[in-house]
Amino acid sequence: MATTTPNQRLDGKVALVTGASRGIGLGIVRAFAAAGARVMMVARKAEALEEAARGVDGEVAWRSGHAGKPEDAEACVQETLDRFGSIDILVNNAATNPYAGPTIDVDLPRWEKTFEINVRGPLLWTQVAWRKGMKEHGGSVINISSIGGLRTNQILGVYDVSKAALIHLTKQLAAELAPGVRVNALAPGLIRTDFARALWEGGRGEKVAQAYPLKRLGEPEDVAAAALFLAADTGSWITGQTLVLDGGDLIKFPN
Repeated sequence: MATTTPNQRLDGKVALVTGASRGIGLGIVRAFAAAGARVMMVARKAEALEEAARGVDGEVAWRSGHAGKPEDAEACVQETLDRFGSIDILVNNAATNPYAGPTIDVDLPRWEKTFEINVRGPLLWTQVAWRKGMKEHGGSVINISSIGGLRTNQILGVYDVSKAALIHLTKQLAAELAPGVRVNALAPGLIRTDFARALWEGGRGEKVAQAYPLKRLGEPEDVAAAALFLAADTGSWITGQTLVLDGGDLIKFPN
């Protein structure tokens, strides 16, 4: 991992990361811990969290919790305060994608599940973090959206609509919570994670990468570096923005 510059240190800061047991979430945990933050890792499965935490070089703790449940948000934020004394950074990374196909054909339960986790979840966790500490002491919220929220897709439309809503929620909360709390989003393209495995395994990833101007897929470390930039002093005059991390996918020439 690249060394951090002084204004990219997070010494004395406390972060909570949802969806932290693997992929982008775990990459962010590692980057924040390496930069000096104490990190509370949250995900649904305790066993996965425990195993992931053992591989992090830094001060971390973990608690299992469901991103869509208000009682879990309350409990996880409170445990962060009890253990570490504050909450300075919240990363809303947990997401789901239970449906693939035309948006017009989606059933209501899977539509609601998508929005429960991908939109209501970030609002819920931000509300709790705001009420329990950030309102008084300030902080930084980072929402993990997707480039899908910036365009249409034949089979991932429901997921993408939820990510578009998250981008607007980011803007709205940034306006409401300023000046004490900054709220920004990251919009990754195809990242080589288990969550996106169906899109890159079996040689599909290499084909996709060749269409990108930068000729490679993203890695969790790419997103983690951007999250660190926004969380640290380097991002201190940035709020309400969505940083696209896509290897140039959105600006590539049409076929």
